[in-house]
Amino acid sequence: MDDLWYSEYHTPNVKFSLKLTQQLHHEKSEYQLISVFDSPEFGRFLTLDGIMMLTERDEFIYHEMITHPAMAVNPEIKNVLVIGAGDGGVVRELGKYSGIKKIDVVEIDQRVVAVCKKYLPKTACGFNDPRVHLHFQDGLKFVRRVMNQYDLIIVDSTDPFGPGEVLFTKEFYGNCLNALTEDGILINQHESPFYKEDAQAMTSAHRCIAHAFPISCVYQAHIPTYPSGHWLFGFASKKLHPIDGVKEEQWKGMGIKTRYYNSQLHKGAFGLPTYVKEMLEDE
Repeated sequence: MDDLWYSEYHTPNVKFSLKLTQQLHHEKSEYQLISVFDSPEFGRFLTLDGIMMLTERDEFIYHEMITHPAMAVNPEIKNVLVIGAGDGGVVRELGKYSGIKKIDVVEIDQRVVAVCKKYLPKTACGFNDPRVHLHFQDGLKFVRRVMNQYDLIIVDSTDPFGPGEVLFTKEFYGNCLNALTEDGILINQHESPFYKEDAQAMTSAHRCIAHAFPISCVYQAHIPTYPSGHWLFGFASKKLHPIDGVKEEQWKGMGIKTRYYNSQLHKGAFGLPTYVKEMLEDE
């Protein structure tokens, strides 16, 4: 136990490792392997099929950046659909907004939610909000049946293989467009641009979203435990622009407490490195 490590290959030639205190949980659900570990540096963390999903120490960066930029562009959002997000972090952040009336969470694997409630209460506390309604089913099938209903859709998916693969398709994003109201916004985790395989998933997702939505932009955050630390998110809408349309003063006046996101960072996050812009322009 003095030298127990969790290791994840980010590429065949790059490995990311964390020293462990102990393994808290391990099971094979109907859909995937679910594990929870404890570490001295990053606290407890969740892996699905051996891929790190979140750690207690840096999850706030991911969850704030996938949630607050959309709310700053349209603080009047009332109805939200979250696809994935079985750890509860996204709904925890959404819960900070008193104006939101309903949050539907569609998570395919009921066991992820149960495990996170038991071992990761700092994120899973979001499920205690009475506005949250859990639906344990396939996200693609759920969104197919919805028309003009949601002001915001957040796609907090796993990587584009296994249960999360259908959430990276043209059909899925086209259905999201139909499910949104006229002022609706789609946010998705957009993978990393740095390593080749991740970059291919990133450009593929961007191509599908840009094909479906009139406005499609990409923004970034630094998340230490994700591959390369450089992570992207997608912002898409029918008519609201993420920079020109941001309601900075209104959002600041709401007094939302954050540790990473702020109104100045909002604008800067859309300023992408040249190599990323070139990859997106090539698409």
